[in-house]
Amino acid sequence: MELRQIQYFIEVAKREHMTEAAEALHVAQSAVSRQIVNLEAELGVDLFIREGRSIRLTAIGRMFLEKMEHAMNLIEQAQREIEERLDPEKGTVRIGFPSSLAAYLLPTIISAFRKEHPYVKIQLYQDSYRNLVEAVVLGEVDLALLGPVPKKETRVKSEVLFVEDLVALLHVSHPLASKASINLEDLRRDPFILSPKGYILQDIVEDACRQYGFVPMVSFEGKDIDAIKGLVAAGLGVTLLPEVTLVDSLPRATQKVPLSEPHVTRTVGMIIPKNRKLLPTELVFHQFLKEFFQKLSGYR
Repeated sequence: MELRQIQYFIEVAKREHMTEAAEALHVAQSAVSRQIVNLEAELGVDLFIREGRSIRLTAIGRMFLEKMEHAMNLIEQAQREIEERLDPEKGTVRIGFPSSLAAYLLPTIISAFRKEHPYVKIQLYQDSYRNLVEAVVLGEVDLALLGPVPKKETRVKSEVLFVEDLVALLHVSHPLASKASINLEDLRRDPFILSPKGYILQDIVEDACRQYGFVPMVSFEGKDIDAIKGLVAAGLGVTLLPEVTLVDSLPRATQKVPLSEPHVTRTVGMIIPKNRKLLPTELVFHQFLKEFFQKLSGYR
């Protein structure tokens, strides 16, 4: 069994299309087909069910895919560790992040890091909160920035970098838009625009509303922060957002208003894997993050 065969198999299995896999691998389709046939012959089982031009994994194929993806992750990790042991300043760090940290915080961090470590390669992966936790656990990313930092997730190590407020975002025509601050109770009868069910930001807002004995009436949902802000700007409802998402990015026709009661906050920090040690370049970025926010805290 050759490494190339495994790489071809994984690509075909993900796409369930031989031609698309060949294009992604930048090789001829005949070469991919030949390697898959040779692999099946060596294993003595069919990994794919062929139905005309379409193909799909057999039950054994699905099991084999899971094992091979894990094996390839280990091989890639070993290769990276060897490279980074030679020079941590020239390695790679894979960073996961949610949309709520994408507009301002992450670019600020990466820009500052690049000034100190210009030759470190950075790979960025944006995803939902829970998918990012899984990605760190599975080794698909090296660490992830999250808000809030998970408290009960035992498979990762969590570190809080700072705590931030959530503020109300209202259309400028809203009767409370000119207030210096408002009580969450004041929004009881307003339609809310929130993240979809299962997104952590919706959980935070709903928990805050329950403190005042009401469940927010959700009129629209947006999967990313920009979508939510755009719906508020269109006058379709109100929302609560982390303050960092509105730095240098307050939409036209909207107004942010602090909450006097309750004081709604979220922690922001990073998670790292619990089942393995960080590689040298990952440690460089990990240490940079801690020092970066310690300096910011001192300025405050």
